[in-house]
Amino acid sequence: MATIAFIGLGNMGGPMLANLIKAGHGAHAFDLSENALVRAEAAGATRAASVAAAAGAADVVVTMLPAGQHVRAVYMDEATGIIGAARPGALLIDCSTIDVDSARAVAGAATDAGLRMVDAPVSGGVGGAEAGTLTFMVGGPDDAVEAARPILDCMGKAVVHAGGPGTGQAAKICNNMMLGIQMVSVCEAFMLAKRLGLDAQKLFDVSSKASGQCWSLTTYCPVPGPVPTSPANRDYQAGFAAAMMLKDLKLAQQAAASSGAATPMGSMAESLYALFCNQGDAGALDFSGIIRMIDGQS
Repeated sequence: MATIAFIGLGNMGGPMLANLIKAGHGAHAFDLSENALVRAEAAGATRAASVAAAAGAADVVVTMLPAGQHVRAVYMDEATGIIGAARPGALLIDCSTIDVDSARAVAGAATDAGLRMVDAPVSGGVGGAEAGTLTFMVGGPDDAVEAARPILDCMGKAVVHAGGPGTGQAAKICNNMMLGIQMVSVCEAFMLAKRLGLDAQKLFDVSSKASGQCWSLTTYCPVPGPVPTSPANRDYQAGFAAAMMLKDLKLAQQAAASSGAATPMGSMAESLYALFCNQGDAGALDFSGIIRMIDGQS
């Protein structure tokens, strides 16, 4: 069993840490939130006084942070960062969803310091984090990915090695761009069906077995009824918040601009989610809640 430092204990990081502890790993936890630290201690972690203190006490460092700027600061700050504080030979695993350029910059700095690092963003939402059924898209050298795999297996059901540094992030933003586009298309189809007098269950029965089938329809149907476990049946309480979808769509558009890729549907999905998230507290709703805007609801 490894000694793990876990930094970033929010809605995803907290339950991921709990699953590592359940698997028998020792854990040092750090977060800026006192409530998050209290929950981590209740799960069995030792509270660390700082990022550097947590990293210096561990064989493996796992991070789950909001954005690229936070990842760069937490890893690369000369005085307080993980790279400067980590033990020789430590393994670094960043599970944040960030821009590819930041992921590669931090990985390069870790390599220069003689440390192994992988970018390992996740798919599966809060429910997957709690259940330990996340999918990890992992970028990094073969040896680092294989070293990270037993740790990731404690938190998820699938670990996919996407390629070299940054490719985990690339896989995540490409996947979520598809997801955002597909959800909008499913919402539009149900709202068209509504206006044509076609029952939502009947459309689901047809499309779930026909060429319109996709995850946004069969697992996360945005209208109440056809999929009882979807957020539509609990007033769009977030499993994956609309604000997080918007973040990922923005990352996809940044990557498209920097790489010269044409993503017109991705651009439109970003614009629609931006409009939705600007409606009061809509960003806190599940991303499937965009059907309300498409339906003309305020």
